[in-house]
Amino acid sequence: MIIGVPKEIKNNENRVGLTPAGVAELRKHNHTVYVQATAGLGSGFQDAEYEEAGALILATIDEVYAQAEMIVKVKEPIKEEYNLIKEGQLLFTYFHFASGEELTHAMIERKAVCLAYETVELPNRALPLLIPMSEVAGRMAPQEGAKYLEKPLKGRGILLGGVPGVKPANVLVLGGGIVGTQAAKVAAGLGAQVTIMDINLNRLRELDDFMPKNVVTQYSNEYNIREAIKTVDLVVGAVLIPGAKAPHLITRDMLKTMRPGTVLVDVAVDQGGCIETCKPTTHEDPTFIIDDIVHYCVANMPGAVPYTSTLALTNATLPYAVRLANLGWQEACRRDAALRLGLNVVNGEVVYQGVAEAWNLPLVSVDSVLEPAHA
Repeated sequence: MIIGVPKEIKNNENRVGLTPAGVAELRKHNHTVYVQATAGLGSGFQDAEYEEAGALILATIDEVYAQAEMIVKVKEPIKEEYNLIKEGQLLFTYFHFASGEELTHAMIERKAVCLAYETVELPNRALPLLIPMSEVAGRMAPQEGAKYLEKPLKGRGILLGGVPGVKPANVLVLGGGIVGTQAAKVAAGLGAQVTIMDINLNRLRELDDFMPKNVVTQYSNEYNIREAIKTVDLVVGAVLIPGAKAPHLITRDMLKTMRPGTVLVDVAVDQGGCIETCKPTTHEDPTFIIDDIVHYCVANMPGAVPYTSTLALTNATLPYAVRLANLGWQEACRRDAALRLGLNVVNGEVVYQGVAEAWNLPLVSVDSVLEPAHA
C-alpha cells in the first residue's frame, strides 16, 4: 500500500503521524511511505532520518495526498486539506466528529474512509489509540492549571502545593478515566488536595485503593459538583463518552458561585467540552475569561510536548496501521472488531452511532460498507 504522512497544519500542532521507526516497520512489509518535507521537525525528527528509514520525501502536502492510498495523521483535516482528499482514500487519524459538524459534512462530501483513532475500542471498553494522548493531556492538565493560577495570568495567585503553614490548592477532577486518573496523580504529586468525581462506583473504589492520601473520591452529581466548585481553585474536565459529545457538567450559571481567578482546564474540549462555557483555543492563545473565571481549552494539549506525544502515539497506532496496510481497510476491519469500531464515515455514509446522533444524520450499518461489493 502507498502511505502518506503529511505535515500537520493545525495551529501549533507539532506532532507527526509516524516516527522514522514507524516508517521502517511499514517498509519491512514492503509498503511505500511518502513523508512531507519537514513533517517531523516539530517532534525532533529530521527528513534524513525518514529517508534512512526508507521513506520518500515529497515537497508539498498536495503531493502527499495525491500519491497516498492511506493517510496517517495526528489531528483531523482542517479546511485547507478538504479538497486534497480523494474519494475512497483511507484517513487514519483523530477526528472527533461529534464536535465538528463542518468536518463531518466535508468528509461525507469527499467520500473518504475515515477511521478515527478515538473510537477504536477493545472488548473491555478500553480505547487503545486514545489512551496515550489521554495520559499526556491528563498529566499536562495540572501543569497548565498551576501556571494559570498565577496572578499575572489572571489566576487566584495560589501555589498548587502550598508551603509549610499555608494550605495547598483544592483541585476538582471530573471523571475517573485515563485523563482524570493521570491529572489527579500529578496534582497530588505537586501537593494539592484533590477530589476526583465519577458516576461509576466501582471505578471510585479502584481509585480509592491506589491513590495517595491527598486524593479523595466522591460520587458525581449536580449537587456535589455545585457544592465543590465553591471552594476549588482548579477544575480539570476529564469526561469522555466515546465518539459522542461530552455532557456539560459545569454550566454557565455555576461560574458565578466560583471564586474569581479559579481556573478551568477542559481536556474534553475536542469532544465538545464538559464545561458549557468552554470553546476550543490554541497554544498560541490558550485562555479566555468569563465571569472572572480563567478557561484553558486547548484542543490539542499533547501538541505542546510533541516528542513525547509522537513516540507514545506511534507506539499505539503502528500495529493497526500495519494491519490496515497489509490487509486493506475492509479486510482488516472484518477481522478486527476493535478496528471496525474506528470506522466513522465511509464512502459518504455515517457508520458510527455517536456521529449520526450528534448531527441528526442517517446511520448506515458498518457491516454494509464491509461487504465485498464495496471494495
